[in-house]
Amino acid sequence: MQQLFRLDGKVVLVTGASSGMGKAIALAMGAQGAVVIVSSKDAGACEEVVAELSVANVEAMALPCDMSRKEEIEHLAQKVLEKYERIDVLVSGVGVAPVGSSGTIETTHFEDVMKINVQNALYLTQLLLPSMVKRCDGVLIYLASIASVRGNKSIGLYGMSKAALVQMVRNIAVEYGPYNIRANAISPGMIDTPFSQSLMQNKAFMERRLALTPLRRVGTPEEIAGVVVMLASNAGGFITGQNIIVDGGTTISDGN
Repeated sequence: MQQLFRLDGKVVLVTGASSGMGKAIALAMGAQGAVVIVSSKDAGACEEVVAELSVANVEAMALPCDMSRKEEIEHLAQKVLEKYERIDVLVSGVGVAPVGSSGTIETTHFEDVMKINVQNALYLTQLLLPSMVKRCDGVLIYLASIASVRGNKSIGLYGMSKAALVQMVRNIAVEYGPYNIRANAISPGMIDTPFSQSLMQNKAFMERRLALTPLRRVGTPEEIAGVVVMLASNAGGFITGQNIIVDGGTTISDGN
């Protein structure tokens, strides 16, 4: 059974991999035998993750990339394919989540969020897909959010972008499934990451949130990483086009 989850020799690119869920995913992929390419716009943090992987005898390299810049995305894809001649698994973990009302979104703000969260995730995918199609093999995994499946008055724009990302996953799964390429999204609920610390320190907010969460706790980055490993490996070989919600039950609860 354990062999179902192994990723021995698989070349895995993780974006947004310098902290939080992205870092946990990179470490988990390495623990399952993958070659891990660590990417985020924080070059120093990428190198720290690579160093941690190297201590565990995992082959890894850092390729910093600002996902808001098209030329850097092109450079990232080029360097990956030059060194390894293929990519087996892409885990797209980059995202921005500005706070604000949907009724007052400025056009430039809307475009910036959609560009990073959707358009450039698609652009990186487009650059890597030909190598997957050529080999008739590949896995694409995108971190979405439970904001993609319900309304939110404070991070509505983020929710819109993640809902678009989930639809992108379905489209890719349908179009590229015949080439043995699988695409899935993961929608985390509240996870204990640097991103969520301000909310977790708000006692009143956390009381309400945990009351709405049947498991009565927040998730860990490692719990998201476990789902990613499953989807990337043979264990998830018949799963495609799905948005897997990992939220402790928040989205199915009425608060009782």
